[in-house]
Amino acid sequence: MRKAARHILVIQGHPDPSGRHFCDALAAAYADGARAAGHRVRRLRVARIEFPLLSRRQDWETAARTPEAIRDAQDAIVWAEHLVIVYPLWLGSMPARLKGFFEQVLRPGFAIEPLAGGRLWAQCLKGRSAHIIVTMGMPGTVYRLYFRAHSLKALERNILRFCGIGPIRETVIGMVEGAAVRRARALERVRRDGGRAR
Repeated sequence: MRKAARHILVIQGHPDPSGRHFCDALAAAYADGARAAGHRVRRLRVARIEFPLLSRRQDWETAARTPEAIRDAQDAIVWAEHLVIVYPLWLGSMPARLKGFFEQVLRPGFAIEPLAGGRLWAQCLKGRSAHIIVTMGMPGTVYRLYFRAHSLKALERNILRFCGIGPIRETVIGMVEGAAVRRARALERVRRDGGRAR
């Protein structure tokens, strides 16, 4: 029995806007697989969105200070039932521009809402699932076993689940530097995942 079509937002988080990176190819492969399976797909390249980095808590808490391009990204997240986040591991974590994007997008009143007393937060993005795809030069098993995938876990727990997003699936693609066969296999795997919308 065929699954119902889903709304999928693919967020490509490589900070270079040129569109010539492996993350671009992975995002395209996932989107192609999802469209071929009948899902509706939108794509968002963080590197092509103009926004300032936040430096004060009140800027984050004040919805009136949300840049228009960030509001458009928020609209795309509201539309989506499934988020796909693709990025390269840089210095053990996501690139700073992608982190800055999440800080801008996932604001109070949109992603979370303070409850009475202000000590707890309501999760405003429940009902959405996510798939994180991260690339790196080291072997994926080294990242998972030696480094404990700490930055990936932080994205899952401290950002996505904090807003109510779940379940969250992850794909770690290691040794991406100059390995054509490995890259081809990864692209095919991600394309299949797009067809399953997972």
